[in-house]
Amino acid sequence: MSKSRSFERIAEALERMSPAPSQAPDFDEADAFVWHVAPDRLQPVPQVSRVDLSLLIGVDRSRDTLLANTLQFSRGLPANNALLWGARGMGKSSLVKAVHAAVLAQGLPLKIVELQREDLPTVGRLLAMLRGSDHRFLLFCDDLSFSHDDQHYKSLKAVLDGGIEGRPDNVVFYATSNRRHLMPRDMIENERSSAINPSEAVEEKVSLSDRFGLWLGFHPCSQDEYLQMIRGYCDAYGVEIDDETLRAEAIEWQATRGARSGRVAWQYFTDLAGRRGVANA
Repeated sequence: MSKSRSFERIAEALERMSPAPSQAPDFDEADAFVWHVAPDRLQPVPQVSRVDLSLLIGVDRSRDTLLANTLQFSRGLPANNALLWGARGMGKSSLVKAVHAAVLAQGLPLKIVELQREDLPTVGRLLAMLRGSDHRFLLFCDDLSFSHDDQHYKSLKAVLDGGIEGRPDNVVFYATSNRRHLMPRDMIENERSSAINPSEAVEEKVSLSDRFGLWLGFHPCSQDEYLQMIRGYCDAYGVEIDDETLRAEAIEWQATRGARSGRVAWQYFTDLAGRRGVANA
C-alpha cells in the first residue's frame, strides 16, 4: 500500500472519530434547553420544573441580588457569573429557575441552558454554538463540586474566563454547590501538606470560586421559616389545614428526617397534598 493511501486512510479514520460540527437548534422553539453530548445537541425543554419566586422563603437577599443581576444581563448590561453555595435543600437551584421565570414574566427574552458537571470538558463546543446566536443565555450547572484528582475544574475556566476569546457577551454562568470553594477541605489540606510551595499548589483550585463575581450563601432555615414555607405552599396550591395541625405534623416530619430545609418542607407538603386529595400540587 502506498504511503499516500495510508495517510488517506488515517485521515478518514480520524474524521470518523471526531464529532461532527454541532448545529444550533431553533432557539425560538423554547426558553429552556439541556446540553447533551455524544452527539452534541441542545434538547428543548417545553416545561421547566420550578416553583414561583414568591414561594422561596428565607432567601430574600440572595433572591433580590440574583434577580437584579439577571435582569441586568437580560437587558444587555454588564452582569456577573454567580455561585450559589451552602446548605443542602435550601432552594439554590430552585432560585435560579424561579429567577429565570421572573425575567421571562417581565417580557425579557432569556434562554436557560442546563449543563451537567460531567460534561464540562465539552463546554468549549457549547460556547461556540451559543456565541453565534442573537439570544442571551443563562448557562446553569447544578450541584457543582470537584473531588480529588478531578480535572474538570480546568474546563470550567473556559466558561468563567473564556480563554483567548473571552466569555461570550451573550452568556452568563450560574452554578450551585454545597461548597464555597468547590473543593473538599481535606483535598485542599492534602495539597498544602505535600507541595513544595503549598500556597501555589492550591491557588489555582481555590481561586476558581474567586472567578465568580457573585457569591450567594444559603444557610439552614429556622423553624419559623420552615413552617412559613409549608404554609406558603398550602395557600398557593389550595391545601386547607389549620395552623395547629400543620405545626404538629410538620415538626414531626422534620424530626423523622433529622433535618429542616426547604426540600424537607416541600416533601412534607407533597405528602400532605396527597393525603388531602389535591392533585395539582
